Amino acid sequence: MRIANTFLTGTLVLALLAGCKKETDPRVPPSMSFRTGSGYTSGNDTVPPADTLLIGVVIDKTEDPLIALNVSVAYDGAGSSTVENLSISGEHVEHDQQVITRAEAGSEEWIFSVTDRDGNITTRSLTLTVQ
Repeated sequence: MRIANTFLTGTLVLALLAGCKKETDPRVPPSMSFRTGSGYTSGNDTVPPADTLLIGVVIDKTEDPLIALNVSVAYDGAGSSTVENLSISGEHVEHDQQVITRAEAGSEEWIFSVTDRDGNITTRSLTLTVQ
């Protein structure tokens, strides 16, 4: 009888442990999209030298608070350089970046990266071909 109770108790404990699922953080990054509409550049484009453009991003929190927005540019496929690094907060952020293209032909990749409190990062970029 004692062996049967020990066996049943052990089986019950194993069944309970097997039925428990550890909750994991899905690590959902923030959402970010380019602003569209009159006056905004929202996709890859060919532009003249020394052109002035407006690129806007709309950022929404998914699960964790927003903490930072980084705007970088990479010329002709080289490494990127930070243009602006902003501390942000809240559940919804809209940011407009005025861009003046170089006076020489080439490509410019404009990169927007947003980070939330858990370190989740969303990156969006567009490429301007200067001709």
